[in-house]
Amino acid sequence: MHLRIGSRGSKLALWQSNHIAARLRSLGHTTEIVLVKTIGDRMQNEAFAAANPITPELDGKGIFIKEMEEALLSGTIDLAVHSLKDLPTQVDPHFTLAAIPERADPRDALLCPEWLQLHTLPEGSRIGTTSPRRTAQLLAHRPDLRFIAIRGNVDTRIRKLAEGQCDALVLACAGLDRLGSSLLRSVELDPAHPEFGREPHIECVTHPDEDHGETAVPEHLPGQADWIRERFEPDTLCPAPGQGALAIEVSRSASEVIAAVAPLDDVSARFATESERWVLHALGGGCALPVGALCSRQDSGDITLQAVVTAPDGEHMITATAWALPGETSEAFGSRVAADLSARGAVSLLAGEDVESLLDEAVQA
Repeated sequence: MHLRIGSRGSKLALWQSNHIAARLRSLGHTTEIVLVKTIGDRMQNEAFAAANPITPELDGKGIFIKEMEEALLSGTIDLAVHSLKDLPTQVDPHFTLAAIPERADPRDALLCPEWLQLHTLPEGSRIGTTSPRRTAQLLAHRPDLRFIAIRGNVDTRIRKLAEGQCDALVLACAGLDRLGSSLLRSVELDPAHPEFGREPHIECVTHPDEDHGETAVPEHLPGQADWIRERFEPDTLCPAPGQGALAIEVSRSASEVIAAVAPLDDVSARFATESERWVLHALGGGCALPVGALCSRQDSGDITLQAVVTAPDGEHMITATAWALPGETSEAFGSRVAADLSARGAVSLLAGEDVESLLDEAVQA
């Protein structure tokens, strides 16, 4: 088939779409990329974001998918490539997620110009993020931290860090890894360096937003380089449900396209991300909620699901960890973990109710 792939225009979105295009071409199809501008893209502009704050209704529709779905319905594109964490937990019934390919690193990373990690950042350091989840969990560990709304695509945010608009930045590992040599290069450390032997050591080379071409990234831009210092384990910063995974959305009536995309589906990635998304859905849905969830397979073969709900100020945190039962569906698994969190006050915590009394009741129960 000839498949038209809907994509946003950022470097990361184009990498993701071209990655899927290459996979489809390896299956014998021909492809083309069709650019679609979404509300989420417009939200990268600070003036637009200030005039159009994200509401529960807007978040529920998915600020990165409304225009994509309109293009699918109109027949302008055959499939859309999304970052799964950007999608609402319930997809419109006109569409289906035809494939969730193999997942990249789901964790978050700390980027800082100095050789610092979360526990060594100076008191009152300014962290660049607009994520309520990241903010709440980081405050639980470091209540002295301050948070700066740093918007834009990955390279734009890194440049803002280099310019001193914040002291450190938190981004998804998957986006950093996927951009590869256009943004990152390995760093050789002297054996005497205190960080020698700790992986990964990656230098992020930032550049202006205009396209330099795949091989035209400047070797060095003064003041515009920084480093990944830490990849957070979920006990410290539990990632967003679905983080690190891509989702290929197709019109439910497009049976031939669904069949063409189906070989890209990864069973393990689908089960894990669906379990995480069912946790979020049962707790109220919406990517603006400070909810983290990560489903992973242990060395023993057991599948675990860890989930975290944190008060917006970081003062209180409710966690749950469960093991998948034999034959248990992702919906049952995620819903079971969400029920455990709810029984201990998670829904009320998200609603901002009296936390102290909720925790007392949970302990007594």
